[in-house]
Amino acid sequence: MTMPHVGAVFATIAGVMAILLHSSIHKIEEGHLAVYYRGGALLTSPNGPGYHIMLPFITTYRSVQTTLQTDEIKNVPCGTSGGVMIYFDRIEVVNMLVPLAVVDIVRNYTADYDKTLIFNKIHHELNQFCSVHTLQEVYIELFDIIDENLKTALQKDLNVMAPGLTIQAVRVTKPKIPEAIRRNFELMEAEKTRLLITAQTQKVVEKEAETERKKAIIEAQKVAQVAEIQFQQKVMEKETEKKISEIEDAAFLAREKAKADAEYYTAAKFAEANTLKLTPEYLELMKYQAIAANSKIYFGQDIPNMFVEGNNMQAKRDRIFIIKCLCLGRRQQVVALIYVCLQSVQCLFCL
Repeated sequence: MTMPHVGAVFATIAGVMAILLHSSIHKIEEGHLAVYYRGGALLTSPNGPGYHIMLPFITTYRSVQTTLQTDEIKNVPCGTSGGVMIYFDRIEVVNMLVPLAVVDIVRNYTADYDKTLIFNKIHHELNQFCSVHTLQEVYIELFDIIDENLKTALQKDLNVMAPGLTIQAVRVTKPKIPEAIRRNFELMEAEKTRLLITAQTQKVVEKEAETERKKAIIEAQKVAQVAEIQFQQKVMEKETEKKISEIEDAAFLAREKAKADAEYYTAAKFAEANTLKLTPEYLELMKYQAIAANSKIYFGQDIPNMFVEGNNMQAKRDRIFIIKCLCLGRRQQVVALIYVCLQSVQCLFCL
């Protein structure tokens, strides 16, 4: 064998070795696991991130993501209960597969498990939802709950069929509807908007009226409370005046009573003093003193009474008063009158 032939053989061997080495060495990215097939059979030992070696042309591998990933389902048809066909342009499903469940899920649903467990399930659940609701409900009234319903339905089936695969969120875009129907919906939304504006305006007017009514009630209550306070104040003033008047009346009555008692006591003491003072001997003495002071005295058998010169009418009245007092037993008054008469220089006695 010549040298050129040897070189060709070595070159061929080197090329084959390079091809074999290139086919056996593979790289796995972070967040992924590599599952291996040998002769079409799934091996039970996956590998993590990094460089790995496998038998070339006999063993193959698939990289399976184990972090959060978003699957997009586009242009999903949906028929409503009214027979209108609409299309959801894009539905996004955020999901995550735990590493421990990779081998079982790949064995049961292949490495493209998301097509079976997510894509097909989204089509089925969305058509089920649309078939029992009208276009008005799907497009407007119930659109906000479609994503939550899809998430709940997917997770419920996955818990049974593929434990370890969890749905984090479902995002549904607004569906495409026929142009004529869309314009009608736009007109309807415009009317609803005007109706809402009118309703809000009415609420504002009602609220303003309610505010004015409450203000009027508060003002009336304030006036009533002020009037009640003023009335109570006047009542208290009148009660105070009444109490002051009662106190003054009581004080006046007490003063008058004390004054009357004092006068009564004075009169009683004066009468008692006169009773002790006006004895027969004293009266006799006073009589003789009065007689001695008179300039004219008349004596005789037929002169039984006393008269006063120049004032006979007064003497008559005095005599009549003395007789009445004697008849009524008012001795003290008789004594006092006699005492006064004795003081007069014009009195005359007839014994």
